[in-house]
Amino acid sequence: MNVSFRQLRLFLALAETGSVSAAAKVMHVTQPTASMQLKDISESVGLPLYELVGKKLYLTEVGQELAQTARAVAHTWDAFEQNVDAAKGLSRGKLRVAVVSTAKYFMPHLIGSFCKRHPAIDVSLEILNRDGVVQRLRDNLDDLYIMSMPPKDMDLGDEAFMPNPIVVIAPTSDPLAKRSTVPLHELAERRFILREKGSGTRMAADQFFRSMKFRPDVRLELGSNEAIKESVAGGLGVGVVSRHALHGHQKENGVSVIDVAGFPLPSAWHIVYPAGKKLSPLALAFKQHVLKQISRRK
Repeated sequence: MNVSFRQLRLFLALAETGSVSAAAKVMHVTQPTASMQLKDISESVGLPLYELVGKKLYLTEVGQELAQTARAVAHTWDAFEQNVDAAKGLSRGKLRVAVVSTAKYFMPHLIGSFCKRHPAIDVSLEILNRDGVVQRLRDNLDDLYIMSMPPKDMDLGDEAFMPNPIVVIAPTSDPLAKRSTVPLHELAERRFILREKGSGTRMAADQFFRSMKFRPDVRLELGSNEAIKESVAGGLGVGVVSRHALHGHQKENGVSVIDVAGFPLPSAWHIVYPAGKKLSPLALAFKQHVLKQISRRK
């Protein structure tokens, strides 16, 4: 079997983009060249690596195994290049970070300050819901992952680096916004607007409600904090969000945090990666940068 490293990179691009034309763009070659190279790879392996159903590309079982192999080879080579660069006193390469959607309120600032210190690096930032980030973590697609509720069924390198208080919000005009303390039972008649099941915020809220034997009347389940804030401001109910979704403020754009007994819920942001994974010099540097920047805010 004779497959070059560049061909492995091309096949990995195909697996990650799901398109021959997109893979060609990633590798800076023409589509006919990419198609020819992919055909050569399939012939070298001797088994079909992917198939087209309608207009969608699917990897075969062998294709998935090859993609995993190509990814491992690419990560190992990237780490070698970064080690060489570090030995030379340089800092170039590519950093891959996947974060849950609520982290978008603070992660761009942390990444931006890191890039200012290391202008020669490239950063790939994936912003997804928790399920999407957990799947990327399971597939080991990135260097580091930021989330508030790491999966308990995985052996992880895990460091909590910042509080993530979960709060209840209501329209600013709501009388509850002017109360100093609101017992939880007073919300029994209110409609709730919550994040989708599986999100870190929803998991924290559900755990608390179960512990208090409280059943919220859930009117809407939404996939973004912005949608929850707009719905609450529109009078559709009270919401449960991370305080980071309000940029750390007590009120914002027609909604206010209300002082409900038991809230804010204690939660934290975690920086995680598969246990046993050797972090690249860039990943280590970024992890240290995050921890240092957050410690300065305390």
